[in-house]
Amino acid sequence: MKIQNLAIIFIVIMLPISMVLTSFVQNQVETLHNQISYDTKLNRATYDALKAFQLNTINNDTSDLTNSKLRDIEASANTFFNSISSNFNMAGYNKDVLKSYVPALVYTMYDGYYIYSPYNNVLDDNKVNEVLQDDGTKLKKSDKEILEQNPDATYKDGDKIYGLKPYIHYSCRYIKGASIDVVITYSLDSFITVQGTVDGKNVFKYGYLLDEVYANKTDNDRTATYRGVPINCNEETKEYIDQTDTEYTYIKLNGVKYYKDNNGKWFSILNNERYVQDNFNPETTGAFEYYNEAYQFTEWLKNSSLKELTGADAVNEYGNELSEEDKNKLGNYKIFEFKDSSGINIEDKNSNFTQQRLAVIRYSIEKNLSVAIANYNNYTGVKTEFQMPKLKEDEWEQILNNVSIISFMQGLSIGGKIYNGYSIITNNKNKETVNEDSIYIVSHKTDGYYHRPNCRNLIDKDSLEGILNIDVERKTRIYKDGEPVHYFYPKKFIGCYDCAITYTNVEHVDDLGKYMAEEVYNRDSTYGPLLAQTYFTALGRERYGLYRTNTNPDAIKGKFGITNNN
Repeated sequence: MKIQNLAIIFIVIMLPISMVLTSFVQNQVETLHNQISYDTKLNRATYDALKAFQLNTINNDTSDLTNSKLRDIEASANTFFNSISSNFNMAGYNKDVLKSYVPALVYTMYDGYYIYSPYNNVLDDNKVNEVLQDDGTKLKKSDKEILEQNPDATYKDGDKIYGLKPYIHYSCRYIKGASIDVVITYSLDSFITVQGTVDGKNVFKYGYLLDEVYANKTDNDRTATYRGVPINCNEETKEYIDQTDTEYTYIKLNGVKYYKDNNGKWFSILNNERYVQDNFNPETTGAFEYYNEAYQFTEWLKNSSLKELTGADAVNEYGNELSEEDKNKLGNYKIFEFKDSSGINIEDKNSNFTQQRLAVIRYSIEKNLSVAIANYNNYTGVKTEFQMPKLKEDEWEQILNNVSIISFMQGLSIGGKIYNGYSIITNNKNKETVNEDSIYIVSHKTDGYYHRPNCRNLIDKDSLEGILNIDVERKTRIYKDGEPVHYFYPKKFIGCYDCAITYTNVEHVDDLGKYMAEEVYNRDSTYGPLLAQTYFTALGRERYGLYRTNTNPDAIKGKFGITNNN
């Protein structure tokens, strides 16, 4: 056969194959490009949602309260859908269409989480109201009957609604013999709540678990130490409340700041109105109370049978034994192992308590989120099988230690496959939690800047102040409708460029608390002890000032001399 004929045969065979391969490669490249593009758009929308939540909570005096927090989260979710519809507008998708491809949004908070996803609205048959009739008589009707007979009713029984489901706590039930049957609610740090039966007694206790903590209060003095570092139990904190140059002394209790004016009167601010506090005479500080209450709570737990509790004692909410798969997730080790018996601080990342805390949080989120996403198939007409994607271990680490938003998008065609993406954005500049890295240190004498505690530029040996990261963020205040918005900074400090902005000139540490107690405190005779004391004092003060849903506000106020509140 002539070589020309072989060439023709080769071309006839290879040309179609080459065209098919070229088309396949182009399709794969386009698919990969769409995958990256959709991931970027989802990340941007999730970031916008978290930023909206952060700004709303910082500028809202009642953002700690449940109803206000729900409004903030609803606004954040709305921001997410507006942002994602804007990002996907060029692809031909509008907001209503895109909602069909978002099976869930998850908002992880301090001691629990919200899932934003569809659910069936069920009206109450049992709640009965008296309805006034035209003839003046009253007729008893249930809420369900009233709404079903009203053509303009907002919700009807059985309606599919896209919104927030009830708050889910990071809780786990444990049963050990006849002496322990408790529900323990964990948080993003070492704060826990214990409810149930312990040693045959009904208990409802809460507090921080701390190792190497001691506190004592006498008639004339208060002392506290943490990890060998003495706490400043008499510190005074000040900040600005408006755009003027007047600083006010303040204390923070259960999420509310109380300020002292020039006449010695204390007041709080709600919706830009001042409320004077009568019989207000604070004789203690949040820093001392934080370590004192942690000491009392930790000692109680050490002396109870809870110290023998293990992950294997976990049961489901009905008290039934868990499956082998779920048992493996929660482990079989003593949960409350303190440093005096294990050598590991209970707050350390590798402590048994921390491992159990993270395991419970992850187990709860995985279980409820999987159900929410799987059930989404019943609410949408999209022809795809929605399912929980497998998150990576480093992604879980972000979720389990930070306030975050997790968004999911599934079912969109991106060429060669169906898009199945998710985004995780975390942020700790909010009122929800105070992490170890939420504290900045102000160097008054050296430069007047605020620094991260592990900044190498921080060398002030005489005048240091610990502040919360959100207090250097700009706030807004509106005094009356129609008046311009006033902007101000509670703390008028500039951030150190090398640590607060670029995070370059810093000591890289895995455990900031351990670093401050074991390295910084022993660094020299002046700077190290002062820095460690300033840091732990600010950390305790800010954690004590957080709003807690299960605390007793009147009891807290009583410790600070508040006997009557206008």
